[in-house]
Amino acid sequence: MAELSTLARPYARAAFEYASDKGDLESWLAQLQLAAAVAAEPRVVALLNDPALTADEQSERFLGLLGDNASAPVQNYLRVLAANRRLPLLPQVCRQFAELKAERERVVEVQVFSAFDLPEDVRDRIAAALGKRLDREVVVSSETDPALLGGLLIRAGDTVIDGSVRGRLNKLAEALTH
Repeated sequence: MAELSTLARPYARAAFEYASDKGDLESWLAQLQLAAAVAAEPRVVALLNDPALTADEQSERFLGLLGDNASAPVQNYLRVLAANRRLPLLPQVCRQFAELKAERERVVEVQVFSAFDLPEDVRDRIAAALGKRLDREVVVSSETDPALLGGLLIRAGDTVIDGSVRGRLNKLAEALTH
């Protein structure tokens, strides 16, 4: 079976191109985020995987859960997903749509993990340095992880910069055992 992200890609691109042409990326992203959150709920997952329901029944029940929170174009899009039995892909579709939007806007979200709370000025310096390196606007979110002992672990998409004490100790232990 194809990987879910591969199956979701054409649907995410189609939604992105439509929303981009209409100048409605923000609204579409918000509606897809809501639909993805609903699709990820365990009872909804069971509904979407119920082979006894027709595609029309699935789409109508799913749209009923969204209520008035989906515009007519988004409802039509969700009906197409349902017709192709792809509603369970909504979380992946939403993630890829958000990535396409960030790419278009030249923005990257960066997660910074540290052993202690980072002061605002340190987060700003990290954002400036990464923005220069990645040639993008950087949005930093930070979390504390006492297991790091010290230093930072930075994730920007697929890029990971491990400057943590724990990471350095792991590298040293690996070098000593080989």
